[in-house]
Amino acid sequence: MEQVLQQVKRNRKNLFVFALPSLLGIFLFMIPISYKGEITIPIAILSGFVQDLLADFLPQIMTAIIVLTLVGTIFVKLVKPKSIERNSFLLTLFDVPIVWLIARILGAIFAVMALFQWGPEAVWSENTGGMLLNDLLPVLFAVFLFAGLFLPLLLNFGLLELFGTLLTKVMRPIFKLPGRSSVDCMASWLGDGTIGVLLTSKQYEEGFYTKREAAVIGTSFSVVSITFSLVVISQVGLGHMFVPFYLTVTVAGLVAAVIAPRIPPLSRKEDSYYKEQAEAYSEDKIPAGHNSFSWGLTQALEKASKSRRVKDFFTSGVKNILDMWMGVAPIVMALGTLALIVAEYTPFFQWLGMPFIPLLEWLQVPEAKAASETLVVGFADMFLPSVIGAGIESEMTRFIVASVSVTQLIYMSEVGGLLLGSKIPVSFGELFIIFIQRTLITLPIVVLAAHLIF
Repeated sequence: MEQVLQQVKRNRKNLFVFALPSLLGIFLFMIPISYKGEITIPIAILSGFVQDLLADFLPQIMTAIIVLTLVGTIFVKLVKPKSIERNSFLLTLFDVPIVWLIARILGAIFAVMALFQWGPEAVWSENTGGMLLNDLLPVLFAVFLFAGLFLPLLLNFGLLELFGTLLTKVMRPIFKLPGRSSVDCMASWLGDGTIGVLLTSKQYEEGFYTKREAAVIGTSFSVVSITFSLVVISQVGLGHMFVPFYLTVTVAGLVAAVIAPRIPPLSRKEDSYYKEQAEAYSEDKIPAGHNSFSWGLTQALEKASKSRRVKDFFTSGVKNILDMWMGVAPIVMALGTLALIVAEYTPFFQWLGMPFIPLLEWLQVPEAKAASETLVVGFADMFLPSVIGAGIESEMTRFIVASVSVTQLIYMSEVGGLLLGSKIPVSFGELFIIFIQRTLITLPIVVLAAHLIF
């Protein structure tokens, strides 16, 4: 009897440890609230507060972080200090492959040039490196600060174990993914695509996703947030059509998420783990005597029982922040600047868009040539299509341009750079192929919706 009472007491304690942090995590990352006339999530509000507070200093802070990352990397590469070699986290952070060392060198050079406006204007103009350093990186600094600190609320206390078991019967047959990936999608959809990438990367590193699953989630479910989607449709002068626009984006995105994982290169990714520990957790096999909820809750309570120390929570959060700041920001600065220079100062993306002209004409899209120039430029930055497309006269074509730019998902100035900077196994070439695939999949759906609406 005493043993039973101790078990009940232990279960109550584990239930509390599971429920409180998980509910707080759901509130911070997933509950939309109205703030200053906009619908957003608490993490975004906290990030916005930091951006406002440090607005005049964030470009300098991000430049310092990028330069310090490069200095630390070179130091570790040359000196190989024993203290860092014994610390797996610091070793992973600084002892990077040569390709990422080159990216960190470029990122540091571009950041310093953009901060002080040195060298060719093509590097530091407000449409290239200046935009990244002054507009995007300050946002990433603040988002990484709070998302990194509070990610353990979603990861470490059993929430994913519960959701994984409950939703695996939906995610597996439709998207060929574990049920827990639904949390990544919700965090992206309600918060920001960057949060989805970071959440996916962390779970992949911890052995919960295979290479294929991580690549699929990162490229198909790191969706653009509702808030930013409103900015895009407003940029093309159609803010009053947000509801049909977002419904179109949602349907097209779901179709792409079903098709893209079933064709190369995503379908050819290995179902092997970054860290072979996933056998300890299986959301697909429900033991006799349990249903989906009871087994999910059992798994969640087991996870919660291992995550009680407050010190471990903050240690994990600080590591997440440093990993994001130092691991991702230099990559975003390097690759984003290069992509934006190509988009801004060469006709390269216009050339790439030319093959789309016959397709757009066949689909009876007005101003097909102007629309074609926007279709591929989104690979550099998701906002570029709506900026270029704002001058198109046809409302229907502007609607199509805005919708396709949101469903493409892969853009190098943010999500693309984050994916390449993370451990998720995708290459630059694969990202471009997936970008084109998503364009070809979603374009007919968006055009059909536009013909029905206009």
